[in-house]
Amino acid sequence: MDEDALAEELRRSIGELVRAVRAVDTMPPGEAAILGFLDRDGPLTTADLARLRGVTHQSAAKSVKDLSAAGLVRGEPHPGDGRKLLLRLTDAGRSRLRRERTRRAGALGTAIRETFDPDERRRLSESVALLSRLTAHLTGRR
Repeated sequence: MDEDALAEELRRSIGELVRAVRAVDTMPPGEAAILGFLDRDGPLTTADLARLRGVTHQSAAKSVKDLSAAGLVRGEPHPGDGRKLLLRLTDAGRSRLRRERTRRAGALGTAIRETFDPDERRRLSESVALLSRLTAHLTGRR
C-alpha cells in the first residue's frame, strides 16, 4: 500500500474508532471537548475554546453557558483584559470529565481484550507510540 492510500485508510479507521468510542459518552461532544481543553490547557477564554474546537464563538459560548449552568466550569475576570472571562474547571467538572474518560477507556479496553490475542495487543501497544509521534508531527508538538 502506498503512503497516500495508507494515510486515507488510517484517517478513515481512526475516525470510525473515535466515533465508536464517543458513542458511550453521556454528554454532548462539544461540552466534553471543552472540559478536556480546560483540563489539559488550564484556564481559557471562550474565544480560545472556539479556536481550539474549530467552531464559532457563538457555538463555544452556548456550550460554556450550559457547562456553567451545570456547575462544571466557572468564569473569573481575565487578569489582562477586564472585558474577558477566564474559564476554569470546577471540581464537579473535573469529576464529570474523569467519569467520561473512564467510561471511554473502559469501553475501549473491553473491546481490545475481546478482539485481540496477546500478540496483537502487544503490536497495538507498539502502534500507539507511532501514532503519538505522527500526531506530534502534525500538530507541531514535538
